[in-house]
Amino acid sequence: MTELTRRQFTQIAATAGFCQHPFAFQTNRKAATRPNIIFLLTDDQRWDTLGCMGNRIIQTPALDRLARQGCLFKNSFVTTSICAPSRASILTGLYARCTGIHEFDTPLASEALQQSYPLILRRTGYRTGFIGKYGAAGGGASNDFSLLPAASYDYFKGFPGQGNYFPDRRAPQRHLNGIMGDQAVEFLQGCSQSQPFCLSISFKAPHVQGLGQWPNEPAYDHLYENVVIPPPEHAASRYFEVVPGFLQRDYAGRVRWTEYMKTMSYEDIAKRYYRLITGVDVQVDRILDELTARGFAKNTVVIFTSDNGYLLGDRGLVDKYVMYEESIRTPLIVMDPRASEAKGIVREEMALNIDLAPTILDLAGIEVSKWMTGRSLKPLLGRAKPSWRSEWFYEHLFERRRPEEFPKSEGIRTERWKYTRWIDQKPPYEQLFDLKTDPDEFNNLAGSAAHQGELQTMRAKWDRWKQALQKWNRATAWHDPV
Repeated sequence: MTELTRRQFTQIAATAGFCQHPFAFQTNRKAATRPNIIFLLTDDQRWDTLGCMGNRIIQTPALDRLARQGCLFKNSFVTTSICAPSRASILTGLYARCTGIHEFDTPLASEALQQSYPLILRRTGYRTGFIGKYGAAGGGASNDFSLLPAASYDYFKGFPGQGNYFPDRRAPQRHLNGIMGDQAVEFLQGCSQSQPFCLSISFKAPHVQGLGQWPNEPAYDHLYENVVIPPPEHAASRYFEVVPGFLQRDYAGRVRWTEYMKTMSYEDIAKRYYRLITGVDVQVDRILDELTARGFAKNTVVIFTSDNGYLLGDRGLVDKYVMYEESIRTPLIVMDPRASEAKGIVREEMALNIDLAPTILDLAGIEVSKWMTGRSLKPLLGRAKPSWRSEWFYEHLFERRRPEEFPKSEGIRTERWKYTRWIDQKPPYEQLFDLKTDPDEFNNLAGSAAHQGELQTMRAKWDRWKQALQKWNRATAWHDPV
């Protein structure tokens, strides 16, 4: 959101009739043809694990082809880097502070669910499907299928919790990637040219299974076997040495990585991680082929992204949740075959996970509700240069399950500066990075006398954003405001 839209949403939140008609969405009847939409979401995939993002080792030909045919966002981020809050934000176009979901056990409120993009599309005539890890129903890692909104979709093959890469005991070699690909084909076989459709596919891959396991399809056991995958530059010990002390002791990030390294090498972990991503790419290729075979390809928008990034030994850590780039940056491709002038576009503007729901609705010709805190990416899908955001708010308010785990943080990222405020620390611990001169986030300038002016500026931005979002979530009134 820009400064203007921040003022606008504060005014909207104070409007008496704001919540009186929360489901009043209008279809733009001027749209010549309502497109079909395929939304593809991976789990814990770093932004730099696609060939089109400059990775020369990983094999992702189908996704690379999508990027050549569409728009590739080089600076895509999540506003909360952990699965359940991010997935709720993706569904609703809302910051976590507005959905009320900060951890795994809080379900998406029924009012928020009704305003999620799949249900809006269904109410306006779309056939909708969901496949894979739902991640926003509550229940943590439980297998309670009753928590899932299956009745809200025309086709639902979602699962609760984390799922399992080999879920069928009757076919122990059958990998979840392939099962989900089968389900996607089944959904498409039930579609027709007379009704637009939206299929959301949430892969489990490349999320870890349990502690330290990344089980790939058996057919890919030897993929990357003769390839050397060097550790990331930020895995050098000097980057760990400048990480705040409480992160150096963190269970989720540091202790787990230390345990992994006792029995595995970095290269072994990276190859397993890469194999899972390549396995997703194979299923994407199947889906694209099925679209072509059934005559849907020329009118189907395909969007690909991940729910958050992932540290893979970077800064001596594993997992996500922190505001370092490895954790918050994600891949993002939007391919609209109807826009021939948009092929091969690469955008540098900052896109967010909260932009995905507004984008999908906008592409479908549906008026985007002003209550959404994201904004449609549609203006960026061509060669125009619209005014765009220059900053955004980050929050991670996960309730820790043990003392040394998931410290809470908030922050601001602009095009040049990043401010992180670790709010669990007494007093709050601050980090300030100049991304122009220090893209590696090595030199914390919060204590620099020469940068106190910039620190005060970023603190003021953080405070304005926090207050504005608090007003916004009070207006929705479906959960206790943070």
